[in-house]
Amino acid sequence: MPRIIIQNLGNFVIESVHGDRKVIELIHENGIDWMHACGKKGRCTSCKMILIKNEGKLSEPTERELFYRKQNRLKSSERLTCQTRILEGEILIRVAEINKFPHLTYTE
Repeated sequence: MPRIIIQNLGNFVIESVHGDRKVIELIHENGIDWMHACGKKGRCTSCKMILIKNEGKLSEPTERELFYRKQNRLKSSERLTCQTRILEGEILIRVAEINKFPHLTYTE
């Protein structure tokens, strides 16, 4: 069963009974605002997450993610939530500082 913990949102826990889901879909379905300036199309990096701990199985980086890595716009510890699928297991993530919303209260 996939599980996402968002560390700097008070360790908010998201669990799903179904695997092979995009991370951003699970986040939004659980009522969390998460930036996605390009409409979840992989055309920007505004939805990136920082992987702190990965005990889950994630999809391989997509062409778009590899493109942004080559441009140094995405670090090896970062993935795009609109491109990354969580297949099973647990991941611990953080919202990147640059992608934080002013109306949400973040924990550190």
